[in-house]
Amino acid sequence: MEEKKHIYPIFDRMMTRQDKEKLLGQHSVMIWFTGLSGSGKSTIAIALERELHKRGLLCRILDGDNIRSGINNNLGFSESDRIENIRRIAEVSKLFLDSGIITIAAFISPNNDIRKMAADIIGHEDFLEIFVSTPLEECERRDVKGLYARARRGEIPNFTGISAPFEIPERPALSLDTSKMSLEESVNRLLDLILPKVMI
Repeated sequence: MEEKKHIYPIFDRMMTRQDKEKLLGQHSVMIWFTGLSGSGKSTIAIALERELHKRGLLCRILDGDNIRSGINNNLGFSESDRIENIRRIAEVSKLFLDSGIITIAAFISPNNDIRKMAADIIGHEDFLEIFVSTPLEECERRDVKGLYARARRGEIPNFTGISAPFEIPERPALSLDTSKMSLEESVNRLLDLILPKVMI
């Protein structure tokens, strides 16, 4: 690997995360939603952001669709591209955390190794893994974007839950099954978990 002799980090001269958190009046944390397509990750993330915003807390949502159309628009869905997709998201998330911003990510992130990589980059003490555990049958019944139907027809290879596996998280901070819980109930469970960690 080529040495990066021309890079001179300036972290020791920059304002710190603690400075930013004090300015914003909040502690930053990473809220990482994982689950199948159609499980309700983005819906819960958006509702959570609104509730935190109402409480004067600054948040940023990173979602599969907005990241794939921007910073990661050069990546496909091969195994290596999926890993790179999550690696970049984790690095961007760390920048938000270091700015004192509560960061909410909603990505399928289908296996434990890939989620561990994200937590390693971000820092395990800041990483709250939320498993949206809605069953495949319900996700497929909803088929919000018509992706399951296409995957069943063989039009989308390596589709998580159909032709590619999804690994259940080993120790999530919280599990939410949107086939059994209302959106309001899911968000309230999240607030109970998150507010003690972010309030100064």
